[in-house]
Amino acid sequence: MEPAQKDRTPFSDIDGLSDQMSEIVLEAITEMARHPEILRIRQTALDMLRPAPGQRLLDAGSGSGEVARLLAARVGGAGEVLAVDHSSAVTAAAVGRHDGSNVRYLTGDVAALDLPADSVDGVWCERVLQHVDDADATIGELLRVTRPGGRLCLVDTDWGSLAFDGMPGGLGAVVMAHVNGHFTPRQFDMGRTLRRRLVAAGLRDVTTTPVTCLFTSPESAAVILPMVNPRVPEAAWATPPGLRDEWLACVDAAGQSGTFLAVLTIWVAVGTKN
Repeated sequence: MEPAQKDRTPFSDIDGLSDQMSEIVLEAITEMARHPEILRIRQTALDMLRPAPGQRLLDAGSGSGEVARLLAARVGGAGEVLAVDHSSAVTAAAVGRHDGSNVRYLTGDVAALDLPADSVDGVWCERVLQHVDDADATIGELLRVTRPGGRLCLVDTDWGSLAFDGMPGGLGAVVMAHVNGHFTPRQFDMGRTLRRRLVAAGLRDVTTTPVTCLFTSPESAAVILPMVNPRVPEAAWATPPGLRDEWLACVDAAGQSGTFLAVLTIWVAVGTKN
């Protein structure tokens, strides 16, 4: 794990987790890839990136490879997708799920890519920048490897938009005060800053789309939101004794009564390199 990708969230250093937490995070990555709201976000991003046959694309922070394989289907046999992730465990999981498409899986740091300049036609970077220390420098590295006229597609979360209903508001505020920067990264507002960052980096034709994820049950929300997931062990929480159990009991009660609600905005931003 390179320093540029260290943070306090479990997703930031998967290889450094305990076996139990590593299993939970790997399972979460798989479940997220199947979630209807994540699929909706990815469809929005695909429509904006517009991958084409024959292109060579980079999936920077590729996880278990679902997007890389999706991109490979778009670029076809004449194209190629480079799937780069900092975690060797996640990369191994991606290789194990390979479908025979034209994807090459690599372990590496998205802030210091082992690729020549102007070597890819486009970049997909999903929910990665929120975890790096210097998002602008990382964007600069993604632009370095993108040829002129190539497109950069960034997808990231605005954790500041997270809101709940159906549970006591005061309790939720106390819980979030403890889990912010623990379950959520320090760059909690990354999604809303993507447009500014792409404009500042000199890209043209920058477009942005906010996608608001809606969760009307604790089970659906738990796939994306660790603070409502009872499978996350108590040792992983940063709350005082008893607060986790009190909060999760309220979440469960809201689910039982049908009043649970959670919303979270994830942004898609695309621009073209001059």
